[in-house]
Parts: sequence; structure tokens; C-alpha cells
Amino acid sequence: MPKPTAIIGQVILYGAFAAFIGYFATSPKYRQIADDVALIKLSISHLGERECRKRTPEELAKMPPNMRAPMDCPRERSDIRLEMDLDGQPVLRTVMHPTGLYKDGVSTIYRRFEVKAGSHQIAVRMNDNLIKPGFNFVKEEEINLRPGQVMVIDFNPDKGGLFFQ
Repeated sequence: MPKPTAIIGQVILYGAFAAFIGYFATSPKYRQIADDVALIKLSISHLGERECRKRTPEELAKMPPNMRAPMDCPRERSDIRLEMDLDGQPVLRTVMHPTGLYKDGVSTIYRRFEVKAGSHQIAVRMNDNLIKPGFNFVKEEEINLRPGQVMVIDFNPDKGGLFFQ
């Protein structure tokens, strides 16, 4: 049977421990970004196009009949070129390489940009087949960011390509 002093001591120690945890769970204010700043996150994972070519009739004639596919598509995926401008100034110029042992995997990028809250002009351009010149996905938009707001730039071919949310 525990003594009353032991029970009172345990209550005091458990209470002090709970107060300690409660204080540090709420009191020191942590801010991920400053009060007048917004965040733009660029997060894209995409499979580059395959660099296919059409076989010539001579090549097809040399092949066995069961192997005569008109297109020659290697396993490797194309690199992806990505550019981003913020208020007319370039902030990102990169080439994303496919992953995987045979370079047949997804190309991925994640970047984070802290900007002052307010109105900004954003332009994002992407080319997922470097054999073709130019950019096959372009998104330009004027955005208005509130302090503390997080805007994500993503890619989804089902939604038309690049989009801001």
C-alpha cells in the first residue's frame, strides 16, 4: 500500500511534467516563413516522352515477319527541360534526367521559393521531348499571394499539363 506522501509526490511530479510538455507544445511560437512572405512550391514528377523513329521499308524487310513494328521506340525516356520566371526574371533553368537503371523512370523536381506577398507574374515552361524544339507545355498567369499562403505548381497531363493551385 503506497503512502499518502508518495501519492502526493507522484501527483506533483506528473503535474509538473504535464505543465512542461503543455508549455513547450504551445508557447514558443514557430513560424516557417516570415509574416509578409508567401511560398511557391514547384513539385513535378513526369515521364519524359520516348524518342521514337519510324523504320524505313528496307529495315522492315530485313526483320523477321513477327518483329516488323513500324516504329522503333527505345526504352529510354527523354530528359525534361524546365524553366520558371517570376516577375520577368528567370528563377529556374534546369534539365531533369530520367531515373532508373535504363533511364526509363520518372523525372522529378522539387523547389521552394519564398516571395513577398502580393501580385506576381509567373511563367513556367516545360519540354518533355528534347528532340522537338521549344516548349510543349506553357503556363503564364498573374497571381495574388496572401501572407503565409502556399501555392503549388504541379503537372498533370489529365488537367492539361502545368497548373497552379
